[in-house]
Amino acid sequence: MRDRSLPASPNWYCSRCSDVSRRGLLGVGAKNVICLLDVSASTCRVTGELVGHKDLVSGVSFCQHEAQSHICVSSSTDGSIRFWDSDKRTLIREHAAHQNPVSAVHWSPVDKNLVVSGDEKGIVVCHWYNTGDTSSFFPEPRTIFCLSCSPHTWNCVAVGYKDGMIVLIDVSKKGEVMHRLRGHDDEIHSLSWSPVASEDVFYSRPEDGEATNGVSAAEEKGCYLASGSKDQTVRIWSTARGKGVTTLKLPYLKRRGSVVDPGVKERLWLNVHWPKGRATQLVSSCFSGELMMWDLAKSGKQRWTLFGTSSEGQNHSRIVFNTSSFQLPDGKELLISTSMDREIKCWDLASLDCCWTLPTLGGFVYALSFSPVGSGCLALGVGDNMIRVWNTLTTQNRYDTRSFWQGIKSKVTALAWHPTKEGSLSFGTDDGKVGIYDVFSNKPPQISSSYHRKTVYTLAWGPPVPPMSFGAAGGKPSYSLYSCAGEGVILQHDPSKLSGDASDIDRLIRDTNNIKHKLSPHTDLSWKPDGKVVAVGNEDGCIDVYQAPSLKLLCSIQQHHKIINSLRWHHDHSCAPERHSLLASGSSNATVFVHDLHSVIENPPESPVVLTEPYRRLSGHTAKITGMSWSPHHDARLVTVSYDGTAQVWDVLEEAAVSNYRGHVGYLLSVDWSPVDPDVIWTGGKDFTVQEWNVSKQEFTKPPKGKKMADLKEKMKTNTKQKKKNKKTTGGAASADLNGEAVTREKVVTGLDVSAEDEEDEVCSTNSPVPAPATFEMQRKSSAVVKSKDKPDLNLLKKKKPRSMLPLSTSMDHRPKEELLQDCIALASVRHSDAAPAGCVPGQGDHIHLGLFTDRAALHRMFQAEEEGHVEAGHFDSVVYLRLWSGDLEGALQLATEKGELNDHLLSIAPMAGFGVWSRTVEAFVKQLCLQEQYLKAASHLLSINKLYEAVDLLRSHKLYREAIALVKARLPADEPVLKELYTCWAAALEKDGHFSAAAKCYLAAGASFDAAKVVSRKNDVLSLSTAAGLARISGEVDLAQSLALRCAKHLAAAQDWVGAQEVLSSQDSLLVHRLHLCVAELLTVTLLHSDIVSTHSWASPSECRVDLLDRIRDIWQEQFSHSLMSAGLDRVGGLLQELKCVESPAPTANIPLGQILLYSSLHLTRAVLSWLLDDDDQLMKDLWQTLVWLKDGGYLDVSAELCRMLFPDGDVGSKKHSKTLHLSEEAKAAAGSLQALVCYHRLYEFWWKNSASSQKIHNGLSCPEDEAEDGAAEDGVMNGGPSREKLHPATGRLDILDFDASLLLSEPHAACQASQRAVKEVQEHLNNMLLQHSRVQGGQLDAGEKQDDGPRQEKDFQGSADGDQRSEGQETLLTLSTKMSSCQKELAELPDTIKMFPHPDVVECCLVLLHFGRSSLTPSDSLQRDAKDLLRKYGTSPSVLKASRRFLS
Repeated sequence: MRDRSLPASPNWYCSRCSDVSRRGLLGVGAKNVICLLDVSASTCRVTGELVGHKDLVSGVSFCQHEAQSHICVSSSTDGSIRFWDSDKRTLIREHAAHQNPVSAVHWSPVDKNLVVSGDEKGIVVCHWYNTGDTSSFFPEPRTIFCLSCSPHTWNCVAVGYKDGMIVLIDVSKKGEVMHRLRGHDDEIHSLSWSPVASEDVFYSRPEDGEATNGVSAAEEKGCYLASGSKDQTVRIWSTARGKGVTTLKLPYLKRRGSVVDPGVKERLWLNVHWPKGRATQLVSSCFSGELMMWDLAKSGKQRWTLFGTSSEGQNHSRIVFNTSSFQLPDGKELLISTSMDREIKCWDLASLDCCWTLPTLGGFVYALSFSPVGSGCLALGVGDNMIRVWNTLTTQNRYDTRSFWQGIKSKVTALAWHPTKEGSLSFGTDDGKVGIYDVFSNKPPQISSSYHRKTVYTLAWGPPVPPMSFGAAGGKPSYSLYSCAGEGVILQHDPSKLSGDASDIDRLIRDTNNIKHKLSPHTDLSWKPDGKVVAVGNEDGCIDVYQAPSLKLLCSIQQHHKIINSLRWHHDHSCAPERHSLLASGSSNATVFVHDLHSVIENPPESPVVLTEPYRRLSGHTAKITGMSWSPHHDARLVTVSYDGTAQVWDVLEEAAVSNYRGHVGYLLSVDWSPVDPDVIWTGGKDFTVQEWNVSKQEFTKPPKGKKMADLKEKMKTNTKQKKKNKKTTGGAASADLNGEAVTREKVVTGLDVSAEDEEDEVCSTNSPVPAPATFEMQRKSSAVVKSKDKPDLNLLKKKKPRSMLPLSTSMDHRPKEELLQDCIALASVRHSDAAPAGCVPGQGDHIHLGLFTDRAALHRMFQAEEEGHVEAGHFDSVVYLRLWSGDLEGALQLATEKGELNDHLLSIAPMAGFGVWSRTVEAFVKQLCLQEQYLKAASHLLSINKLYEAVDLLRSHKLYREAIALVKARLPADEPVLKELYTCWAAALEKDGHFSAAAKCYLAAGASFDAAKVVSRKNDVLSLSTAAGLARISGEVDLAQSLALRCAKHLAAAQDWVGAQEVLSSQDSLLVHRLHLCVAELLTVTLLHSDIVSTHSWASPSECRVDLLDRIRDIWQEQFSHSLMSAGLDRVGGLLQELKCVESPAPTANIPLGQILLYSSLHLTRAVLSWLLDDDDQLMKDLWQTLVWLKDGGYLDVSAELCRMLFPDGDVGSKKHSKTLHLSEEAKAAAGSLQALVCYHRLYEFWWKNSASSQKIHNGLSCPEDEAEDGAAEDGVMNGGPSREKLHPATGRLDILDFDASLLLSEPHAACQASQRAVKEVQEHLNNMLLQHSRVQGGQLDAGEKQDDGPRQEKDFQGSADGDQRSEGQETLLTLSTKMSSCQKELAELPDTIKMFPHPDVVECCLVLLHFGRSSLTPSDSLQRDAKDLLRKYGTSPSVLKASRRFLS
């Protein structure tokens, strides 16, 4: 049983390394174990550990369902996921689905069987507790930092990544990504879900997040998610919309009288936690360990409240890693936090005050020591570079601990309180430093100026010895500080003058005892409490006892045979004086010896005595002894700690084991007996914990019997040589029985770093709670012996022995002893007699190894034999070196060349054989390097023999163009032809790979500016085209520059960036006509398109459209281009017109977008304006007609009508301001007539809609007669897409007369032409249908179902007339259709070409509209109506027209 304990520090930089169960049990990942603490009471208590992971624990999560609240899951960087029973502290199941270190794990709050984990490679695994099944997903190829399961929907999991991405995945759909939340730009440290399953708690604000466009978050079902990131922000996300709604920036708080500098990058871990039942309150950490409560429903800048403001010192002093909350049965809500300051704190969420603080330890506990003056004051020396002083007797705070770190830069390995001065504590560190702290002040420690070279193992206060004991009585100190370290030296420090040099006591020992030989390195010392004698332990296992102050040697104790680790004298307040001289010793073997030195001390001998038998022998431990302590309350009662992981209490006089404690995980390093309670002992060890336990409450009496002790007993029973050999081969790893269970060690501890910080101590990566005894912790060593604490490390890091150069001769030295001795006789005979023994030829056969010990000829024979052996084994490199050693350098190089074994070393010595050999060797080595794909190195070697062009060819052949060019430019003239070839080849390769800009630079360097511009333009975007045009212009490629600039301007115009387009063209003076064209296009687009324009000029604003369009265009040209247009006169304008006529314009179709149509239409309008300026009336009319026809044929009649009004405000095509009378040719007159008819056509429909609006206003909502509605429907069917009513401006007044000449629309020649064209179209449709039906019948595709389906369709499509003259296509023959076609084509051929070139609007359609006006109040003239009826009777032969004209012609 344990009462109090300081646990190991929680692991750092893990997103969920601690969690609280529903019952108030806290699980904390510390190193490779999970520490369990009961936090449900007013103070905390360590209840146990969960041991099993082989590496660091990265996550802990409890099941939050009542029936399984004792079950928890943990993850580790060893890649495993383990399920634990926290009540029984046993492993339930282990999953090994991950192949990489696991970085996060969480037990779903909704599904009691679902656990989700993620690893560093981005793999997400779902574990099902009830079935043991797993399923893996790979949503993103990123490093997972944290994850969190939704508390509302079981299948939704939020995953945070190292790069700042947050992904919501659906585990029920194979990890399908639901949302990607982008906003953070650094590591996601923590994720926390809102406890409320809706998004109507608070809303985003303009200063906090993105605009919501007036839609509240509550309109969609979802839940808020909070995230904390290294970018110093907390973000609240809407999971329904996948967007951030609030961003909270961490404040820079004052701390210790200073302000955090925003410019200095702070170490930060931003943890967030959303407590249950607090929908608008969020807890987060801050820069320096502060915790703050954010009020999400509060507005303003300061939306946070700090924890622990009621008193000083409540907050953490360093960054916080994890927070978790739970509720006590009385309703009180508590928050648990873990921090880098190695403290676990509990907070009251109601008052935000700290309830209690639990210190933790971040390293091995190397030293424990109770103050002899301050009762109950326990000092701890820890491997996290800090000293803790624990007031164990306080009643208010059971864990009243202070930490001391100033002046300490390494592990604290030794401690010793001053015997009489309260608060004076000496310490020694792993880096050899010795110092003294005053624990009752805030001053930094005093540091001795004398450093040890290695780890300080022991500190002891004792009486001063010479030379420090000399001097006046008032000047000499009453106590000196002695330190023993790993180099085997004991130094005496003057505590009042630590700045002075410390003295080595070995000098005094030699002088006093007249010792001439070297003393054994010291490993420990202990002064007898009365200060009369001192015991010194040595590395060879000997213990020397010296008398103070001269350090005369009294006796040597020689029972131990291994390094002495611990010496302790019995206390001097025992009732029996003979007990005062008991000395307990422990070494690296498992036995503890107690020696009675009463007679030696009381009656000092004249010469030192040697003691070989102990007073008492305490056997039971199975590994080396690391510490011991006598009970101050009993006589001859001792506690020892060992590498077997247990602490043993002994009755020394009876040599009996009293009690055995097994609560630690791993070996123990320190122990001390409570000075106030005879039943309490404190121990510390490698598990980073200090534990308080009661002797009387332990279950076991003796240490566990491990494998090592069983082996020792077996050796005692069977003392044969073979048994001993077997035992030696099985040596090494010892095992122990921990808590009644046998545990087998699998590997040796090597001191692995537990965290990312330098001050963190070692951690053991082992399978078992008890590590191997071969670790280096507190292992006493000396540089002179093999018994070193570093020996296991050397074994683990031992490299493979290199292959021998002389294996045959070496193997001869491993023969039986008799043969080796016979070799000595043979060698002596060879060297000292003229004739060698028969059959003995040194360097050959069985005497090959003797060639090394005789003459050179024998050595060469040995080399020859060795070479043959190497060749047979394939070790040609060894053959090369043997030839090299024998002086055959050329042969060595030749062999290395043949076998491909050349190297830099051989090449470096090749010049010794001559230039020719060296040159051939270099060439061979170059070929070898090329086979190894080391082309750069090969080229460099070619340079060494002045083969520059070959080196360049080598680099070019392997596409190392950059290096080849650098080499040529560095070594050859600038006009070297090979340089241009290299640039051209490299440019071609880059262009093929799509690296156009790099290829352009190569072309430019090669002088091919044209190719450079062309390759840049291949990207065909605006930036590339603009760059290419500029490049061509600078290089003098005028034609190419114009072409590229024009392409770029067209791209910008298509994107409605008119300003950019003009800027591109302005750099080329020869592109003036295209600038004029774009000017007109911009004006038309801005005026007619009414869409979003990227950029436009001020003169194109629609508000300025108050004058005739041609006049406006002319005025703009004069204003913007007067310097280049008008100054050149009419010749310049004529040249521009001819240049513009060369620009191709495609035929208009109905599939071209309006923006493109306006661009083409503006081309003809530009030509028209230029013709107008040249008084060319013929070309003016043709281009104006083409301008409007583009819009009409494209299907944009409303835009065409608007352009007509802009071009001809008065409706008259011939009224131009510069000419009262137009002089036109026949074609131009036809174009003008067609243009005037198109204007009248638009005016006709304008009156149609005005009349309809007036009639609708007069009817006042009454419906029209049926015949009128019918006529309207029929006429709509005839009007082939007339102008829409919405696009024209309806008038409010009633019109009674037409203000234009409608007779232009009733042109009989055009009506005849249109009728013939309709007839040709109908015949072509009939022929196509006949051919289609015939091919389907021939192909067997017409089945019964198709006939049934096609019958009605064909009858509908090809019905003859509306009055019953309906017949199918089958009644038409190919002959009759051919006759009709010939007749129609003949009629068309007889018509004038101008009628077909410049068509009028549909005459039949115009007749129907005019006759419809006759039925309303807007009555055309009788002659006009009569002409319309005549044209309808003659040319209105289609069924739809006949139906519409029936009431007009009856």
